[in-house]
Amino acid sequence: MNKLQGKTALITGGNSGIGFASAELFLKEGAKVIITGRREEAVKEAVKKLGDGASGIVSDAGSMSDVKALPKKIAEVTSTLDIVFANAGIGLFAPFHQITEDIFDSTMDVNFKGVFFLVQELLPMIADGGSVILNSTILVHSGAETTAVYSASKGALLSLNKTLAVELAPRHIRVNSISPGPISTPIYSKMGMPEEQLKAFVESIQTKIPLKRFGDTNDVAQAALFLASSDSKFLTGSEITVDGGISQTF
Repeated sequence: MNKLQGKTALITGGNSGIGFASAELFLKEGAKVIITGRREEAVKEAVKKLGDGASGIVSDAGSMSDVKALPKKIAEVTSTLDIVFANAGIGLFAPFHQITEDIFDSTMDVNFKGVFFLVQELLPMIADGGSVILNSTILVHSGAETTAVYSASKGALLSLNKTLAVELAPRHIRVNSISPGPISTPIYSKMGMPEEQLKAFVESIQTKIPLKRFGDTNDVAQAALFLASSDSKFLTGSEITVDGGISQTF
């Protein structure tokens, strides 16, 4: 039997990367899936690729007006959500002394504030016994250069994870986090590095990974499936690292 048969999942940022891979896997396992994304064209293209059982909503994870409007839009598709994967996020990297207020606000608005109020707004729609999954990062634990705001925003998610796990326990809603390590996603191409510099950066990271490769998006999607399904029915407030062992070398 499929692990998510009869379930309905919302995946933010589901039009690419980890979100899209998770949507594909959830559909394969029997769920109906709603994805969100900022760009209408990208959302439509992703839904077309995903096929039957998938639907899309244009919603900016960093816009409070979009976040507040989301429950009404979701209600046009379903009255209940069994799974919420708060996956959407951005990475704006710069040395500490070069971080501007715009970088700070943009990062926090999407990676933390947007997630915080997303869960709050959707809480009435989440079924008792449901699963909430937050997408963090192993950088929270490393103190890597140029990641001050990004890591802080994702660290706030880990803290929220612990609190929500306790507060939502009376409804048997489980709240867990995934902390990916080096995963081949579009985020690296958005770091603003020249191609040669980016290639050298990626190669330098790969040599430090015990498994000697970057993860792919399906590696994270498999962890999300585990947390979304009854296989993890006694896990809440937990963090799963998907990093090829690199966090062991910090």
